[in-house]
Amino acid sequence: MSAGGGKKAIVAALGANLAIAAAKLVGFLVTSSSSLLAESVHSLADSGNQVLLLVGQNRGARAADERHPFGYGRDRYFYSFVVALVLFSMGSLFALYEGIQKVQHPHELTTPAVAIGILLFAILAESFSFRTAIQESRAGKGDGGWYAFIRHSKSPELPVVLLEDLAALIGLLLALGGVVLALVFDAPVWDGIGTLAIGVLLAVVAVVLAIEMKGLLIGESASRSAVDAIRAALVDGQSVTRVIHLRTLHLGPDELLVAAKIAVAPGLALPAVARAIDDAEARVRAVEPLARVMYLEPDLDRGGTP
Repeated sequence: MSAGGGKKAIVAALGANLAIAAAKLVGFLVTSSSSLLAESVHSLADSGNQVLLLVGQNRGARAADERHPFGYGRDRYFYSFVVALVLFSMGSLFALYEGIQKVQHPHELTTPAVAIGILLFAILAESFSFRTAIQESRAGKGDGGWYAFIRHSKSPELPVVLLEDLAALIGLLLALGGVVLALVFDAPVWDGIGTLAIGVLLAVVAVVLAIEMKGLLIGESASRSAVDAIRAALVDGQSVTRVIHLRTLHLGPDELLVAAKIAVAPGLALPAVARAIDDAEARVRAVEPLARVMYLEPDLDRGGTP
């Protein structure tokens, strides 16, 4: 997934969330629905999160310098981790607080038809954002499932937007259910229960995002298929006879560090060893274009690991 592709989904989500947050806030002021208030804060938090993702992409694109010789690609992981913290603190904790208050001290909804209309509008707008995120994610997802894509994607933005949009859609349905049940049973406590459910949902999504972003932030290797392809590409069977050991590390979503000790054929002169290393690097980059930083150490093939 390119940064540009992710940016389209982020911008779509940002526009949708700003419009939805404004509509929900007006709805809360008219109806006094705590579910709408919780959802308006949720949408505002999501809008801030999309801004953070855009900032992360911009800062992650900076060129390497003396202080950061491997570049700033992990800035994208850092800002995505901050998104999880914002989602938990601003979205989940606020919704849980509001839900508890509304359950303990329920009050009647005013003009519930307005709340229902605003929630239906929000569902349509959020569905558009979710559809855009799905379309932008298909190339990176490949033939695997969505769960695998979220678990194993090295580009953080689209998994974050996908989970945010999914949580927003489910949250809107919970809010709608709370308002409808409060209206049908003439029991405003249902609005508070819907708000509590939104808080629990956001907490779960925030924890999932934090776990995934933490793994990327502290450093993850290339995928198993990429490692196998790199290992195979290093060996040509003539100058390079086998890979003694191999380590890979994502320096960012679009940059991979490859370090390997390779066994070269006995008797090769120094110029031939240098050509063998250059050729091996070219073969690796042909099968894995993200392998932009590569360190290969030649050694003699002694038939075992060092």
